[in-house]
Amino acid sequence: MTGRTPGREPCAARKADAGAGRVDVVGVGEAMVLLEADDLVGAERFGVSVAGAELNVCTAVARLGLRAAFASRVGTDPFGMRVLRDAAGRGMDTGLVITDPGRPTGVFFKEIRPDGGRRVHYYRTGSAASAMDVPDAAPILARRPRAIVVSGLTAALGPGPARLVAALCEGAGDALVVLDPNLRPALPVDALAPLLPRVGLLVLGQDESRVLFGESDPARVFAAARAAGVGEVVLKGGPEGAWYAGDSGPEHVPSAAREVRDPVGAGDAFLGGYLAARLSGAAPGAATRLGAELAGRVIATPGDTSGLPAPDVARALLRDALAEEGAARR
Repeated sequence: MTGRTPGREPCAARKADAGAGRVDVVGVGEAMVLLEADDLVGAERFGVSVAGAELNVCTAVARLGLRAAFASRVGTDPFGMRVLRDAAGRGMDTGLVITDPGRPTGVFFKEIRPDGGRRVHYYRTGSAASAMDVPDAAPILARRPRAIVVSGLTAALGPGPARLVAALCEGAGDALVVLDPNLRPALPVDALAPLLPRVGLLVLGQDESRVLFGESDPARVFAAARAAGVGEVVLKGGPEGAWYAGDSGPEHVPSAAREVRDPVGAGDAFLGGYLAARLSGAAPGAATRLGAELAGRVIATPGDTSGLPAPDVARALLRDALAEEGAARR
């Protein structure tokens, strides 16, 4: 199986890589400019931000102190420049983002309804990111990332992005392949199945596990994923918390959500926290608890990443997770 189990690389190896330009995590996907208002028909002003699942994951990774890079394509339009500025402001490397003068940057609009529901309208057909393809893999792999984050959402952008995701999984070498299924109607489930033997870490929700494996029970999901060739699995249950594979079977971690205001971005924060903790040497249990803590903070705040803790607080949370690992070993 290509891709290693996270969290077992010596810390000395991480320090040795620091001067060689190696990054800890590369997230591959589309980032778009988001405009939102309570009423899209009558709104005269919009809130503007940048959003994208893999970008959100990398934001959490960078906030925790690891080196993150975002790989994508954007147009040379003002929206593309905003994506680049925003990603750099989040502390990530943008050297793997290609600017395409012939295609626009994707945008989408979100309407926040009185009942708390969201209605989203996407304008991404023909976007720069939808033109990603196999040649984009070479510069990503040349950075020798310790982990590559891909998703079904990226694969659903079109044939080129789907080929890119497959090429990264196939050519990852010793990099950990991290898959967030992020299932969409445009992506047939059988398009993800061939990738699973290359996946070192699969983080999915119970709604996705029912589609991928026909199961939502944690023990059965873990068994089905192992049978498919996946290295490590974490199962998310929304308000029920999450499960990781313990020594004697699934272990449960309760949700850390104290208030639910906006669930968008919580899963990305969970994945970013879990992955950063595992790459830093934390055990799955401590990593799951850190992921749940970040998700709980994000879900209590409007916006995909605005609820993430400040860098000093985030890094203290990571130190606590590593201390928990050390205490368990003593």
